[in-house]
Amino acid sequence: MDRHIRSVDDVLELLDGLFAPDADRWTDQGADWWDGFYADRSKPVPFFVAKPDENLVSYLDRGLITPGRALDLGCGPGRNTLHLAARGFEVDAVDLSPAALAWAGERSREAGVEARFHCGDAFALAGTALTGPYDLVYDSGCFHHLPPHRRISYLALLDQVLAPGGHFALTCFASGAMGSELPDAEFYRQARLEGGLAYTPESLRRIFSDLTEIELRRMHAEPAGSPCFGEDFLWTALFQRG
Repeated sequence: MDRHIRSVDDVLELLDGLFAPDADRWTDQGADWWDGFYADRSKPVPFFVAKPDENLVSYLDRGLITPGRALDLGCGPGRNTLHLAARGFEVDAVDLSPAALAWAGERSREAGVEARFHCGDAFALAGTALTGPYDLVYDSGCFHHLPPHRRISYLALLDQVLAPGGHFALTCFASGAMGSELPDAEFYRQARLEGGLAYTPESLRRIFSDLTEIELRRMHAEPAGSPCFGEDFLWTALFQRG
């Protein structure tokens, strides 16, 4: 019998293996799954629109965040990346999918804005391509696809790359509206993530308790003609590092 666990990373990798094939959604082996997802750009997927999140626009318009260095986690086709770049941020954007990044690159060239796009797992790229420190770390829909044990990696990433005084902004599935509300332990019993995890405001505050809460609310539902993306099955949260 091979007994190889001697570090936290070994434990995390072992737990990742319990969720195959769901692990393809967040590990660096997930490019093929996400490339297939992004292959048909005409699909009626809400976040395929070329519009920034309404909460991100609101943070900027109200002066809650100001231009600096930004990291867009799980950037997809780049709708928030492009808005940040257009508003004066120097942006690093990361995604597992080459197809998503190709689409983002096309949008970037069409809009005439510049951003640095990185293909791979943000946890593995931190300290290499994603050097930080960043004044803003933005995550629109990545966090809720992680299994519970990968919150450890996520918090470690924030600790590594978020600048003192920097902001962390998040959108994720809201309990009672979208995603699974099973207890953490049940995901390991079932060995599946049920399409994504739903969070309560209390759970988000507990997970990110080392940061100062600036705002936590439901995302505003935006009509089709709005210049912003908004779906009210999501929480939006803005935190700041001390």
